[in-house]
Amino acid sequence: MSDVKLELNKQGRGAFNVYVDDAKAGEMEVAKIGNDLVVYHTEVQPQYEGKGFAKELLNAMVDYARQHKLKVIPLCPYTLAQFKRHPDLYDDVWNKSWKTKEA
Repeated sequence: MSDVKLELNKQGRGAFNVYVDDAKAGEMEVAKIGNDLVVYHTEVQPQYEGKGFAKELLNAMVDYARQHKLKVIPLCPYTLAQFKRHPDLYDDVWNKSWKTKEA
């Protein structure tokens, strides 16, 4: 069973971390800046790949953004790809006014 925890420092930087049996399986690096939640990077440890942990991190981040009325700036390639692939799921939290490079 996995558990996702948001761990931020006083400056609002940190990560959503996913743990399996107290071992860190992956992380999504984020920063809360004003009304935005910037997502920088998502990574799952090799032994945990293919088990849906990146999606768990994405879901936890989106839930957090919705609860705190934040807009997401998806600088992370995985997050941006998911937002583009499923705009109907993420349009409400996607800060599209932020200029990102097209993949």
